[in-house]
Amino acid sequence: QVQLVESGGGLVQPGGSLRLSCAASGSHFSLVTMGWYRQAPGKERELVATITSGLTTNYADSVTGRFTISRDNAKNTVYLQMNTLKPEDTAVYYCYANARSTLSFRTYQYWGPGTQVTVSS
Repeated sequence: QVQLVESGGGLVQPGGSLRLSCAASGSHFSLVTMGWYRQAPGKERELVATITSGLTTNYADSVTGRFTISRDNAKNTVYLQMNTLKPEDTAVYYCYANARSTLSFRTYQYWGPGTQVTVSS
């Protein structure tokens, strides 16, 4: 079992920056892909960015050039640096992890509880 805990959300003005963090904890697991999704009111959850254990990244077109995803494998933590924020970035941001059990070698998907990001003047 893997637990994900996000931090770093909040209220920011348009054009501002925020950095989200997500720490994974548990036992007998190896993190494969980690990432961030978001869900705005009345909309479906959508991909923001992902990063593999080999540090290959993938971004949604809407955030490319503004957001940067990174991870610290030693700390089992993934980060999302968000710059030049826009009101349309307002959403609950969810941390995601695809983890492999070192006991069964099966992979499982995990989600954090979410952190609110509000971009408003």
